[in-house]
Amino acid sequence: MRVWIIIIALLAVSTPALAQLSGIGKRMQQAQERKQQFDDLNITEEEELKLGADVSAKIRARFGVAQDAAVHKYVTLVGTTLTDQSTRAKLPWTFIVLDTDGVNAFAAPGGFVHITRGALALIKSEAELAGVLGHEIAHVAQKHTVNAIRKAKGVQIGTSETSSNRGAFLGALANRAYDMVLENSFDRGDELDADKEGILLVQKAGYAGTGLSEFLARLDERNKTQAEKNGLFASHPETQERIAKVKQLAASKPGAVVAARYMSNIKYPPTDLTKIATVVEGSAGLAGAKPPPPPPPAKPEEKKAEEKKKGFGLSSLTKSTTAGKNEQQVSASGGARGVGADRMAKGGDNPNPVKVAISPAETLAFRKGIV
Repeated sequence: MRVWIIIIALLAVSTPALAQLSGIGKRMQQAQERKQQFDDLNITEEEELKLGADVSAKIRARFGVAQDAAVHKYVTLVGTTLTDQSTRAKLPWTFIVLDTDGVNAFAAPGGFVHITRGALALIKSEAELAGVLGHEIAHVAQKHTVNAIRKAKGVQIGTSETSSNRGAFLGALANRAYDMVLENSFDRGDELDADKEGILLVQKAGYAGTGLSEFLARLDERNKTQAEKNGLFASHPETQERIAKVKQLAASKPGAVVAARYMSNIKYPPTDLTKIATVVEGSAGLAGAKPPPPPPPAKPEEKKAEEKKKGFGLSSLTKSTTAGKNEQQVSASGGARGVGADRMAKGGDNPNPVKVAISPAETLAFRKGIV
């Protein structure tokens, strides 16, 4: 009898410990499942489209959409002329003009390509527009966003977001993808690959491949007073190096510039960099509710070591948020304050997409004008 009492007592003491060990083992298994899921990132095309739609909605909420159907139709005609030459021509490509003076362009997975009013104002020809769109289309076709997330090892997933909860995983992935797209956080190889593939698309469509280099040269001249890397191509290889490489890639095949048709369709006036209204970093709609205090200035030798370490790698990003425009703090003359005015540019208030319908006859007539 005494022996049975001792056994029962031992079991009573050990059961909570066993349960605790079991719980730890389960959490370790869940963590391993999440790591494996992230490492694989094997998403279907249907999931890619959903991911891209979520990212696009966040971008539209951040910058607003220019409610001009004619401009959207024109940009879509140029864009679809290029996507028809793409390895992923069957994607339901969508082209969106964002309502901001900042010069920028963003490609979300699944075929969502965004370009700003400010970029359209700075562009001078259809070949230049094709060059910018071709670069963004190539990012989608080559799945650079998903690859960049995989390389960055940066999706933070909660305990419950395991492989059995695919929706939660895709939601976490969409937040990370939005941050990376907004910051142009592709590495050097992906950027040069997008340049190369984009130029091939442009040339197949009949445009001059030098359009991208001409736009980059104008952008570089405009941004020369910026204290920080700024907006479109902010994390890309150094601009002069890219211009030289793009010229080299495009030199072998002449093509059409189509400046007159561009100027007749796009009439946005460019905004001086110092006059762009910007959103204060850390305000709603950007990277969080309250920015951290600035670190003490680095010594010159420390700064050089840090720049060398970063190279052309990925930026350190925070969790995204897409709160309403009424919560954003806005200040004028962003360029004069030494911040990236294009990257921090204020956007419009209407995030609704503009529906575009293009007939086969319109597409054919448009392509005949690439001469």
